[in-house]
Amino acid sequence: MRADAARNREKVLDAARALFAEQGYDVPLDEIATKAGVGPGTVYRHFPTKQALFQAVTETRVSAMIASAAEPAESPRQALFAFLGRMADEAAAKRDLTDAFTLSADLRKDLHAALGGLLHRAQEAGEVRADVTATDLVVLMKGLLQNMNEGANPAVLLEIVLSGLQSRKP
Repeated sequence: MRADAARNREKVLDAARALFAEQGYDVPLDEIATKAGVGPGTVYRHFPTKQALFQAVTETRVSAMIASAAEPAESPRQALFAFLGRMADEAAAKRDLTDAFTLSADLRKDLHAALGGLLHRAQEAGEVRADVTATDLVVLMKGLLQNMNEGANPAVLLEIVLSGLQSRKP
């Protein structure tokens, strides 16, 4: 890809990321092109459908979230809770995150593995319940994220999830 084409692609992704966050999936591609400072043809050349653009934006964001699982933390529990907090914060700020769990099987597998690794380390340290699985957490977080647009308080929902994960050891 030529350097100018790569720059235009990044401009489109940045504009789409911002507009999907503000307006959701219904934002017109022409509006994305305008915000990116490119013509509609440039958008369609890189992303032939809105779904392709949406998928690229979402996969970039979820990949960054997965990479954040390796960030240092004070304790395994704190690392797990910070990761879950980032998921909730991202969903509160960006209406389209819930769709990230249904797009790419590979990305979903990587997210599940990152979450599973954090959970396993916290369980080994005795800091979270031993009977919770990564699948349990994915289901809980997916439910939390899907209810963001229904007026639920994300901070309260996350607090309930985190409280329920606390180890029951004395």
